[in-house]
Amino acid sequence: MNQPINIALVTGGYSGESVISYKSAKTIFTHLNKSKYNVFVIDITKEGWTYKEANGHKQPVNKNDFTITVDGNKIIFDCIFIGMHGTPGEDGKLQGYFDTLNLPYTSCSAATSAITFNKRYTVAVAAFAGIHVAKSVHLFKHIPVDTKTIQLKLPVFVKPNNGGSSIGMSKVSKQEDLAAAIEKAFNEDDQVLVEEMISGREFTIGVFKHKGEIIAMPMTEVIADADMEFFDFVAKYQGKSTEITPAKATDEMFAKVGETAKKVYAVFNCSGVIRIDFIYNEELNAPFMLEINTIPGQSDASIVPQQVKAMGWTLETFYSALVDEAIANHRS
Repeated sequence: MNQPINIALVTGGYSGESVISYKSAKTIFTHLNKSKYNVFVIDITKEGWTYKEANGHKQPVNKNDFTITVDGNKIIFDCIFIGMHGTPGEDGKLQGYFDTLNLPYTSCSAATSAITFNKRYTVAVAAFAGIHVAKSVHLFKHIPVDTKTIQLKLPVFVKPNNGGSSIGMSKVSKQEDLAAAIEKAFNEDDQVLVEEMISGREFTIGVFKHKGEIIAMPMTEVIADADMEFFDFVAKYQGKSTEITPAKATDEMFAKVGETAKKVYAVFNCSGVIRIDFIYNEELNAPFMLEINTIPGQSDASIVPQQVKAMGWTLETFYSALVDEAIANHRS
């Protein structure tokens, strides 16, 4: 009988998104096959990296080799399942650390994670590859800007350049409201992206690699409630939106979004599961890429678990596939 594989399920983080990380980790832990894996939840916070034993005792992780000691036995991990949103789990920092230790992990590489965490760099690379993106302006906290010099067509979205969950994001329809929105975004990050709004339907789609093949999942349409201007943190996590999975769309829309999503996955050299947000502009009959989420949410309310079920897969099968792919790629 094969020995169970030791999995470190990494969660927490240093940002406000840690609250979502814990919800994702709970789902992942529940659906990782315990007859196949020994799963150890590792909580990474600014206060320390710890493993919580069954009796509630917390012990520190040995950062020299990313091991823990349980009942006198040193646990060496075969694979890291990253269930952490925001820094340092989504921006490439942890991935670089695991690379130096030669440990496989279920996410994009350090380089891909760092690029995609920066929204401006993401759209720049996508545009270079011929993928439709909105016009945008990149602002830096240390460089004062006169909002009158921002030559973009209103309305625009103003958002922190790094980060996710739509924290610090605003929709601006009047020039006089732009400065306040920029200040709000700068409260979350020292870089801000101001981006023209693309009119159309919002679709989001999970993409992953299975046995070497890039697979686009059944896309979801996201419709913010009438009293919500856009799909912000409240709409995402407090039930102020409707998510239709699979989306009610034409075969052509499914094909165009799916093929573009797979192209994005290949262009950015992604690994594991990612989720890509698009606006489908029906006038141009084309999807515009908004951003890439390399550690998409896995909570009960999250979109990727909805799409896994729409594929006819179980979450147990899906998470096993991600672990198997990570280990296989590491060995190849």
